[in-house]
Amino acid sequence: MKNFLSMQEFSKLSGVEISTLRYWDSIGLFSPIKRNPENNYRRYSPEQIMAVKFITVMSELGVSLKTIGEIEKERNPEKIIRLIEQQEKLLDMKMMRLRECYSIIHMRRELINYGMKVVDGFTAVDGVRMDSSYAAEDGIKVNAEKISVLKRDDLPIIIGPRNEWKEGEGFYGPFKNFCAQAEKLRINLSFPIGGMHENWQSFLEAPSEPDYFFSLDPTGSSRRKAGEYLIGFSRNYYGRLDDAAKRLAAYAEEHSLTLHGPVYVMYLHDEVCIQDHANYLAQVCVAVSKHTKKGRKV
Repeated sequence: MKNFLSMQEFSKLSGVEISTLRYWDSIGLFSPIKRNPENNYRRYSPEQIMAVKFITVMSELGVSLKTIGEIEKERNPEKIIRLIEQQEKLLDMKMMRLRECYSIIHMRRELINYGMKVVDGFTAVDGVRMDSSYAAEDGIKVNAEKISVLKRDDLPIIIGPRNEWKEGEGFYGPFKNFCAQAEKLRINLSFPIGGMHENWQSFLEAPSEPDYFFSLDPTGSSRRKAGEYLIGFSRNYYGRLDDAAKRLAAYAEEHSLTLHGPVYVMYLHDEVCIQDHANYLAQVCVAVSKHTKKGRKV
């Protein structure tokens, strides 16, 4: 049997694991050309190195062994191109899903890390201008107890339908409606969800009743525009912002800040990383500008 290869030799030359060769043999997918009559050892021909490539290529493309076995003896260019096109569509879908999973991971990591910094306290340097006598390079201290004015980058979001708040319904009525329409709006609920008030007055009158819910999905066509934002924090369950609105309003008045545009409420720490819902950490931010005594913007 000098012209034949042992299983070890064939495995090394073909790149197929010995255990895989044994399994393929047991299901009748790919078998040795003969067996040694003295010890029943498997023996392969050199030509089988080329023959096994069909199986390895199809397996690499994610084709099931059952399908490979069905088409192996009747394959032709037409059948193979159809099979490859099917696998291409499946792989496109998997790649889209992986990209979305990566985006969710990235967004969650960013928010959780930022929330941890807020809890521990950090020095904000870049973009501190309007509410501090310090030079920008000196920075200011930021933590969960303080109100600050900081620069914020452009943030893509997907905004849901306008909420309808009914008497006595509570926070979860509109939120359930948002979730029910998520699929139609192509919103993945695994992304963090926030609340948006159309303007400062809306937030001041009903901090727990956002006009819209939004998803922090980076594919969103809506934007929280880049700029200077008045930022405060609150620890509590969804929709319970304690006195955040009053604290922000008092700070804005003290520092001659004009609040404009929507108010965004985002939960940095939610049920994904916190067990006690009373310790959820929310960030409230609204765009600001400073005016001189004559009413001109600085």
